[in-house]
Amino acid sequence: MTTHAPQVAQTAPTVNLPVTLDEAVAALSAMPAAVPVAGGTDLMAAVNAGLLRPAALVGLGRISEIRGWQYLDGHALLGAGLTHARIGRPDFAALIPALAAAARAAGPPQIRNAGTLGGNIASAAAGDTLPVLAALEATLIIAGPDGARREMPVSHLLAGMDLLRGGELIGYVRVPLLHAPQVFLKATGRTGPGRALASVALVLDPARRGVRCAVGAVAPMPLRPLEAEQWIASLIDWDGGRTVVPEALAAFGEYVATACIPDPVPAEDGTTEQLSPAVLHLRRTVAALARRALGRALS
Repeated sequence: MTTHAPQVAQTAPTVNLPVTLDEAVAALSAMPAAVPVAGGTDLMAAVNAGLLRPAALVGLGRISEIRGWQYLDGHALLGAGLTHARIGRPDFAALIPALAAAARAAGPPQIRNAGTLGGNIASAAAGDTLPVLAALEATLIIAGPDGARREMPVSHLLAGMDLLRGGELIGYVRVPLLHAPQVFLKATGRTGPGRALASVALVLDPARRGVRCAVGAVAPMPLRPLEAEQWIASLIDWDGGRTVVPEALAAFGEYVATACIPDPVPAEDGTTEQLSPAVLHLRRTVAALARRALGRALS
């Protein structure tokens, strides 16, 4: 006779649906095991894979205050609940074109319609918006208990230098409006929108005569090749049409790629392991994206 183990019923998670940011924070503070959910694109993938079984959910979809944006002292204050589809629309593209381009490349329509800016940042799941936010040096406004608000650079959260504390939520993202060329480019392993093999965000900052570049998907967080940025900025003719010699474009691409995907460190006996063909291909891809992004920004 065959026996079967008894089936244990899965208890449905408790769901809280606040309508303000402070109500959401209060719900998270009252239920430390609760998981916030906005679009649910990453959360449901983890649940379906059996990696997560939340006991409680705090839905953020009814919080209207974080689903729009406003102008504030030369910055755009973006609600964390903005969807990729909304960010990708032409009116937003006129505001922050690189972020709009990244949002449009985030995946198929169902992902863009559901996925949110704040969720992308909080999950840090190789999102297309992350290198753009890093290159723009965006700042997060974090909502905490009792109406508290604090700020942190988005790069600090992505690098694990600062983390969300108990009961905290990303409320807004503050992005400087540079009114200058900015580009986002992405390479995928297959035709059409999908997970990036590599991506590059590049912005010009004429006021400070600077170039900011961030490379996504090749590491757990976006990488900023700071020395390459400073080098190419010193070669740009900022007063004469923002031009560089063609050779500098190719050299910049190689500089960025080598900084983000360096050669292996020699062993104690002096031998050096060679990069695999796949890694060399990835480095060439990053070099091509960086070169093209700079060329488009300067043109």
